[in-house]
Amino acid sequence: MAATGQRRTRTARILRTLAVSGTGAAVLAVPLIGATSASAAPATTKAVSSVSYPNNLDGWIRESLAIMAEKGIPGSYNGIHRNIIRESSGNPLAINLWDSNAAKGIPSKGLLQVIQPTFNTYHVAGTSFDIYDPVANITAACNYAAARYGSIDNVYSAY
Repeated sequence: MAATGQRRTRTARILRTLAVSGTGAAVLAVPLIGATSASAAPATTKAVSSVSYPNNLDGWIRESLAIMAEKGIPGSYNGIHRNIIRESSGNPLAINLWDSNAAKGIPSKGLLQVIQPTFNTYHVAGTSFDIYDPVANITAACNYAAARYGSIDNVYSAY
């Protein structure tokens, strides 16, 4: 017990001395003083993936590829990009109001021009349920292309 009382007195004296010489030094010293007299808790760190992607075509494709890799859905950046440019010119809000799907009342939508029933069937868990969400649209379309053609990389025309 005597050591604890003595430590507090010494700590208080050091803090007073530092406070007189300048508050900045006291603020910096407080964590150091506390750390020397306290036992440290075991370090437990969890690796957190904080990858952020730009909100543009490149970012959407890269984020989709990360999700696809996690879910085992094949596809490459070039295959996805090639199909997006052909289908929507990179416009995530693109909608086709003139083809046979549109004539049936289910127009193709989004970057990869997916119809709603296909999007619903091939939606990938962890992505948005909004067909116009670029990452959800790409990932669902690639999931469909993988089931139908082996990979989005094998798609070279309307699919």
